[in-house]
Amino acid sequence: MNAKLPQPVHESYKNHRRQLAWQIILPIALSVILCLALIALIHIAAFRDGGDVARWAAVSTMWIVIPIMIGLLLVLVLLAGLVYLMARLLHVTPTYTGLAQDYVHKAAIYIKRGADAVVKPIFLMDGIGASIRALFGRK
Repeated sequence: MNAKLPQPVHESYKNHRRQLAWQIILPIALSVILCLALIALIHIAAFRDGGDVARWAAVSTMWIVIPIMIGLLLVLVLLAGLVYLMARLLHVTPTYTGLAQDYVHKAAIYIKRGADAVVKPIFLMDGIGASIRALFGRK
């Protein structure tokens, strides 16, 4: 059960292994080293010789808040544009919705007439049958 599968030795597998090292592992390792260096640099700058932690906190807060403010500004512009378009649309729609309501009402009348015309022969035949049964006294 512990048999080892032979490793492929074809050229595409060798290229894959080489690309794995250069395109995946190396960038991740460099990113981790850079993050650790930045953490060490910030720690040294903030806490060395009674560093001003409050100032660094304010700078950090600004870097967090600025992208949020830009995003919310874009949302505000989008919302204002939608409100403007809805206001314009509400000036146009009453005319056309009234016309659409008239057409739907006319269509309902025609549909009722058509449905009545379809069932009228059936009701007529049932009425004639009921009259005949009543005439001969059968129920």
